[in-house]
Amino acid sequence: MRKVLVTGGTGYIGSHTTVELQAAGYEVVIVDDLSNSAVDILDNIQKITGKRPVFEQFNLVDAAKTDDFFGRHRDIAATIHFAASKAVGESVEKPLHYYRNNLVSLMNIIDAQLKYGIPNIVFSSSCTVYGQPDRLPVTESTPRKDAESPYGNTKRVNEDILRDSIHAFPDRLRAIALRYFNPIGAHPSALIGETPAGTPQNLVPFITQTAAGLREELKVFGDDYDTPDGSAIRDYINVVDLAKAHVVAINRLLNNKNKTGFEVFNLGTGNGYSVLQLINSFEKVTGLKLNYRIVGRRAGDIEKIWADTSLANNELGWKAEKSVEETLLSAWNWEKHLRGIA
Repeated sequence: MRKVLVTGGTGYIGSHTTVELQAAGYEVVIVDDLSNSAVDILDNIQKITGKRPVFEQFNLVDAAKTDDFFGRHRDIAATIHFAASKAVGESVEKPLHYYRNNLVSLMNIIDAQLKYGIPNIVFSSSCTVYGQPDRLPVTESTPRKDAESPYGNTKRVNEDILRDSIHAFPDRLRAIALRYFNPIGAHPSALIGETPAGTPQNLVPFITQTAAGLREELKVFGDDYDTPDGSAIRDYINVVDLAKAHVVAINRLLNNKNKTGFEVFNLGTGNGYSVLQLINSFEKVTGLKLNYRIVGRRAGDIEKIWADTSLANNELGWKAEKSVEETLLSAWNWEKHLRGIA
C-alpha cells in the first residue's frame, strides 16, 4: 500500500481527497495545523471509508518540524500539498501572512523531499493565476497575468518555485499543478463538507448559512460586471469530482507517466455560472428563498472566468461529472447535517 502525504488534509478539499485516496487503496498521512479545520473531521473520514488516516498537527512553515516529519516518514511516495491560506479578500488585507504561510511551507516541503528522496508532488493551484483573461475559456497555455490578489500571486509564485526546483533537480523532483476553478458542494454522505472558520469567504457556504438562518443576508458583490446579469461568472466544480482528479494525478506520477517533469492541468466543468444564476439554482433545488442584497464589488475579484478542460479530459482521462444542481443540493444537505436541521 503506497503512502501519500496530504497537507491540509482536514480541510475542505483535503478531506474529500483523503476519502478518494483511501477508496483507491492508498495509505494517507495528514499534516494540518487546524487553523481552518477541526480534528473531528478524522472521525467522519473514518465513518465514510472505514479507515482512519494518520494525523500530525503542526504548521509546515516550521522548517525543523517539517524536516523531522519527513525523516520519520521516509516511505511516503508522494505529497499532495493543499495547506495554505486561501481567502482572496483576506489576502488583500493580510498580504505578509499569505506570502509567509503559502510560500515558505512549499519550500520547506521541497527541501525535505529532496533530502529524503521523495520525488512526487501534486500542488493545489488555482485559476487565479490567469487573472482576468483576455479570452475565454482559459487553457493551460493562456498567459498567466499579474494576480488580482496576494492569494492568487502565491499560487503563481509557488508554481514558479516548483518549476525552477524541477529544472534544478530534474532527476529528483517532479510535480503536477492542478489549477482549480471554484470547488463547491459536499460528500454525498453529508459527513464532510466546507466548514469555514468565522465568516465564509466563499459564495456557497454563505448561501447555505443564509438559508439555515445563521446569516441575516447574502451579499452579492457587484451587479455591474460585463456579464448577462451583471454578476461575476465562475466555473463551479463539485468537490468530489475535484478530489478524484488528485487520485488520477498521483497515479500518473507514481506510474512515471509525467511527461515534462512539471505538468499543469485545469480542473473545472467548462461552464460558467453567474452568482445570481447560482442563487437561483439553489432556490430551485431546495425550494427555499434566499435573502440577498446587491453591494459594491469586492477587492481582488475578477469579472468572469471558466475553463477549457480538454487537456485534463484527454491526457488525464478525468472529467467533471456532477451537475451544479446536484452539487448545490449536497452543500445544503451538509449544512443541514451540521446544524441538525431535519
